[in-house]
Amino acid sequence: MRFFSAFFSAKSFLLRVLDFLRLRTFMGKAAVVALPYGWHIIFFLIPFLIVLKISFSQSLLGAPPYSDLFSWFEDDILQLRLNLGNYFYLGEDNLYLAAYWESIRLSGFATLISLLIGYPIAYGIARVTPGVRIFLLLLIILPFWTSFLIRVYAWIGLLNNGGLINTLLLKTGMIQEPLSLMHNDFAVCLGIVYSYLPFMILPLYVSLDKINPRLLEAAHDLGCKPVKSFFLVTLPLSLRGAIAGGMLVFIPGVGEYIIPELLGGSESIMVGKILWSEFFVNRDWPLASALAISMLVLLVLPIIIFQRLLSSETEKAPPL
Repeated sequence: MRFFSAFFSAKSFLLRVLDFLRLRTFMGKAAVVALPYGWHIIFFLIPFLIVLKISFSQSLLGAPPYSDLFSWFEDDILQLRLNLGNYFYLGEDNLYLAAYWESIRLSGFATLISLLIGYPIAYGIARVTPGVRIFLLLLIILPFWTSFLIRVYAWIGLLNNGGLINTLLLKTGMIQEPLSLMHNDFAVCLGIVYSYLPFMILPLYVSLDKINPRLLEAAHDLGCKPVKSFFLVTLPLSLRGAIAGGMLVFIPGVGEYIIPELLGGSESIMVGKILWSEFFVNRDWPLASALAISMLVLLVLPIIIFQRLLSSETEKAPPL
């Protein structure tokens, strides 16, 4: 009897230990999943909801400069007031429509230039030896060690009428008067390309580095020339990296404020400058919040739909 009693006691203790270990495993998995979700909830969802709430309020003179959405009455009645006029006003005023178009146009053009410059660089980094590759990647990341504001300010000393570029061209006799390199679309696009080019190169490099060299060898064995194999094998397989890099350049470029403010001058009407003006000059926080929400919806929703279509096409594609 003692033997059976000891056996069942040990069995029950072992089951408790297993249940405890399973609980710890479950808690560990839950913590791993909760960490990124918690990060997005705290730093994206909550600020987004706050801005969304302000966008449906009315502008007031005071602190805070907007009205509450909820109001209580004596009969314990809760009233919700949503001001949709901010969103209607964005569609009626040509200034905001022009700002949207200008931001999308300049950012899209800068993204295309970044792709044309970044793809050969990423392709070259992916094809060199590992030791040289680390050095080249370090050179790509090195500008991030300097302040973004200082790097943009440096272009003012290069592009203005008395800057380094115009001075060298005047002294060499290539031009007779300074070129207008500042306060125009050229300067804004140049600033966006320079500032966000690493964000294009790094995803492209990762995508190109994952391509199996045997696929190119097989294409060559089948009589495919290098140029043709690049367009038939390398380019399609690196498409995801190009899309990821394009998003990382296009999205922040649309909402950029520092670059159009310093390099674009007063004639630049990109959304970032309009947002700053509405928040800090006009003190119209509801209208500025509506502008920010509209920009987010116009940018994020098409990108999400495009990515889902791309993922569905990838799943339907036959395995290599």
